[in-house]
Amino acid sequence: MDILAAQVGGLLKAHGLKLVTAESCTGGGVAQAITEIAGSSTWFERGYVTYSNESKRELLGVSLDTLTHHGAVSEAVVREMAAGALQHSHAQVALSVSGIAGPDGGTPEKPVGTVWFAWALRNGATYAMVHHLDGNRGEVRAQAVRIALQGVVELLEQATGVA
Repeated sequence: MDILAAQVGGLLKAHGLKLVTAESCTGGGVAQAITEIAGSSTWFERGYVTYSNESKRELLGVSLDTLTHHGAVSEAVVREMAAGALQHSHAQVALSVSGIAGPDGGTPEKPVGTVWFAWALRNGATYAMVHHLDGNRGEVRAQAVRIALQGVVELLEQATGVA
């Protein structure tokens, strides 16, 4: 995880960019991985842990309508989380994550291990994807942190042409 977080930091720093995180099911795990890297204060702007729907609405501006119609674990919500994180920060890059880590909370439509991610650039594109992860609660959360960080690397490589 440290290598991946350091890679994220190197790319952000090389391009003079800062990252903001908006996390739900990972409970700040992405921010923790990032802040394990010495010097991360130069490229990590802030992190939001918005576990409840109320916090998603109050801190990130996720609409009640979106939460009601799509649920907290949805593409629409992670897109709004990423947009809200950018709007309420000084960062240029955002990642958001919301999922069902288990062992409870799953449904036939959204089983345990369903995790939605979004990555966004200020004044740029937003990308979202879902993963269906296996394992216990800790394993799902650890995989989600890894996927979130890898998504930042891929976003920055696409946006900046870095190989």
